[in-house]
Amino acid sequence: MTGFLGAVQFLTRIPIRLHSDPGVARVVPWFPVVGALLGLLLGGVAAGLWELVPPLVGACVAVLAGVLVTGAFHEDGLADTADGLGGDTPERRREILKDSRHGSFGVAALTGSILLRVACVAGLPPAAAVGGLVATHTLARAGSVGVMLVSSPAAPTGMGADYISTVRRGPALVGLAAGLVIAAAATGWWAVPLAGAVVIAAGAMRWLVVRAYGAMGGDGLGAVEQVGEIMALVIVSGLAAEHTLWWA
Repeated sequence: MTGFLGAVQFLTRIPIRLHSDPGVARVVPWFPVVGALLGLLLGGVAAGLWELVPPLVGACVAVLAGVLVTGAFHEDGLADTADGLGGDTPERRREILKDSRHGSFGVAALTGSILLRVACVAGLPPAAAVGGLVATHTLARAGSVGVMLVSSPAAPTGMGADYISTVRRGPALVGLAAGLVIAAAATGWWAVPLAGAVVIAAGAMRWLVVRAYGAMGGDGLGAVEQVGEIMALVIVSGLAAEHTLWWA
């Protein structure tokens, strides 16, 4: 379980102390599982609050709870990636990427991400909120793992470089398979279009990041997760308007 605890430590702000470093190869395959637990937590928050407050308020609290628990980890990657796109050359974009301050592109991307997720969650019935958030958080992190497998690091050192260069294909594929199983258990046949949306988002973001920056880095992986999560939630909102989950 050290790899699982390492993934929780890396992806969240939950205080976990490990006696030794489990290593990237053991941590990365657990990313989709940690995503599932986050989705279950946030779905439970949204569904529980809807018994007390309007759906829009419950959705806001649930999404912001996710930002709090993860320390805006992926949101920061999305904002940094968006800011860097304002540069004229790959070198200038990488320079902007290293700046901890957020510019107008980053703020716009961050605001749009939160607004879209709140709008999608607010329109879901309680069961679809729980199942949909479990599936989207699972698959979005699985998308980041998949991008790691097919990318080269943007720099020889750094957090993103460590994860991209040392992840092992076999365990990572097991993690991806686990993510698909969890998504299918949570949403049934909905998992097929949701997985398709995440694959499209991950592929598009990988192409954009590599084209803009020359290679993939940690911020780019955060952007992959965010865009995948948003696209999957948009699909969930559409499906929930016409269908119910198999267990609801």
